Amino acid sequence: MDDTITASCVGVPSEKGGIPTITGVMADRILVVDDEPELRRMLRRYLEADGFEVAEAADGEGVLTRLRGSPADLIILDVGLPGKDGFEVLRTIRGESEVPVIMLTARAEEIDRVVGLTVGADDYVTKPFSPRELVARVRAVLRRGRMDRAGAGETLAFQGITMDLARREVHRDGVPVEVSTLEFDLLAALASAPGRVFTRAQLLERVWGWDYFGAERVVDVHIGNLRKALADDASDPRFIGTVRGVGYRFVAGPL
Repeated sequence: MDDTITASCVGVPSEKGGIPTITGVMADRILVVDDEPELRRMLRRYLEADGFEVAEAADGEGVLTRLRGSPADLIILDVGLPGKDGFEVLRTIRGESEVPVIMLTARAEEIDRVVGLTVGADDYVTKPFSPRELVARVRAVLRRGRMDRAGAGETLAFQGITMDLARREVHRDGVPVEVSTLEFDLLAALASAPGRVFTRAQLLERVWGWDYFGAERVVDVHIGNLRKALADDASDPRFIGTVRGVGYRFVAGPL
């Protein structure tokens, strides 16, 4: 049987995450928000088979209230919801939480993908898609969110910018800067090797994971978000420089 899915809430990541598995490890909670019951059932089947705990919602109304009582570790959010669309729901999410969000859409236009990533999505999947691919993306996004464990207690300090890897905090000229989970990881990857040129493919592998299936343009979108948050002029950068035709490098000098 071909399980390819065709086209036709908000909260903070849980401290423990999900329910205990047979090994005693807590399962991650995934909230699937989509108005198609058949699609939700399909995703539940694949996610649960891969060890996740799954909750469902048919629309964006009341998702914030619901997840305050039952936090999620990641949200799969459809763009084409009844009432508030997925973009509007995501804006509400980002007003209160940095819980990872993967958006689903039946629209293949690049502008939809760019809007979703700019608003704060961590990944973007176009229907039709393979459920196995989506599960791989879920694992990749969750893995990025745990990068802070490897760098616990470490601070990266440069002229004009500091990064606390344990607290996942960025300060520009001593002032806190709000960045998304993914963009923090992207900035940390660049700052881990100042002056080194990273290709888009290298950044995708380091930040998104080797099993990421999307286009390289996603890197450009998130670099743009970082530059905006850091007030960094691409034509005269203090922090992130562009190497045309190749990729990006971290250009801030050492203290």
